Amino acid sequence: MLIVLHHSASEKDVENIKKTITKMGLKPVAIPGAERTAIGVIGNQGWVDDAPLKGNKAIMEIIHVTKPYKLVSRDFHPRDSVVTLGGKVRVGGKSPFLMIAGPCAVESRQQLMKTAKFLKKAGVPVLRGGAYKPRTSPHSFQGLRESGLDLLDEVRKETGLLVVTEIVSPEHVELVAGKVDILQIGARNMQNFDLLTEVGRTRKPVILKRGLSATVEEWLGSAEYILFNGNPDVVLCERGIRTFETATRNTADLAIIPLVRKMSHLPVIFDPSHATGKRNLVGPAALASVVVGAHGAMIEVHPDPEHALSDGPQSLRFKEFEKLLARVRGLSAFSRQKLF
Repeated sequence: MLIVLHHSASEKDVENIKKTITKMGLKPVAIPGAERTAIGVIGNQGWVDDAPLKGNKAIMEIIHVTKPYKLVSRDFHPRDSVVTLGGKVRVGGKSPFLMIAGPCAVESRQQLMKTAKFLKKAGVPVLRGGAYKPRTSPHSFQGLRESGLDLLDEVRKETGLLVVTEIVSPEHVELVAGKVDILQIGARNMQNFDLLTEVGRTRKPVILKRGLSATVEEWLGSAEYILFNGNPDVVLCERGIRTFETATRNTADLAIIPLVRKMSHLPVIFDPSHATGKRNLVGPAALASVVVGAHGAMIEVHPDPEHALSDGPQSLRFKEFEKLLARVRGLSAFSRQKLF
C-alpha cells in the first residue's frame, strides 16, 4: 500500500500516520520525493484493510500496491536510483555507462595483478574476479576461496580499483564483505533467500544476477529481500536465460533491460559474456545493451584465455577488450544524446 499525503501535511501528521501503520502490524517506509510526500506500507502478504487510515485529512490518496515486490518498484520510488560503489563510482540514472571487467576466476597473483593494471590503465574502475566458484561439475575449478579473497584485497589496495566478487553462502558474508567493495549474487543463488537476507543486512553494494530460468517477478522479488532487510544499494544484472537454444551458452534477453527499467528504479547492467558464451559475440551483445538502455556491462577479460581455468572461450583478450571499450564509450555518448 502507498499513502500519498497532501503537500500541506506536517511532520506531526506523518508521525501519526506511521504510528497507525505500526499498530496495524505493518511497517511504514518514508518515500522521499520532490513532487509528493508519501509513505509506503510493507509487511503484508495480501490486501490491507485501510479503514484505520480513512478520514485522515493529511492523506490525499491511498494506493493499493498488489505487486509482491514493493520497495524495488516505481510505485514506491518513482525516480531512478543511483548506487554509489566504493564511495566514488556511480551507476544508474544519468551516470556514465559503467564498465566492470576481469577474469571469471582468480587463478594467481600474477594473473590478477596483470589484469588489474591493464584495466586501471584503460580507465575501468571495477575489477571482477571469482574467489568462490559454484560450478555445474564438481570436477571443475572451484576457485581459490579464502586465498582468492586475499589476492583481491591485495590488488584493490595496490591499484585503487574497486573489486566485486561472488558470494555463495550466508556464512561467508562478513568475511567476503571485509575484503571487497561490491558483493555479487550469482544466477544459481538468486533465490537463496538466507543469503539475500544476510547480504541485505550489510552496507555493501550488491550486484544481483538474474537466475537461469527466473521470471522478472522472481528476479525483482529477490531484490526486494535485500532492500527489505535494509540495503538499498542493489544493481540488477541480466546475464541471459536458459531456453531451448543451444547455439549460445544462454539466450541474451536484452528486451528485459528496458522492461525492468520501467518496472523498477534500480540500475540494470548486462553480462554479455555469460549471455552468449562466445568471445566473438560478446562485443555485439555489449553494444546492443548500450542501445537498449543498460547502465553498464560486466565483461570477462583474461591475459591468456586459452589457458584460463574457467570460462576461457567467452573471455576477451586485452586487445579485444580495448577495442570494445572504445566502441562502447563512443556509442554510450551518442545514445544519451540521440536515443533517449
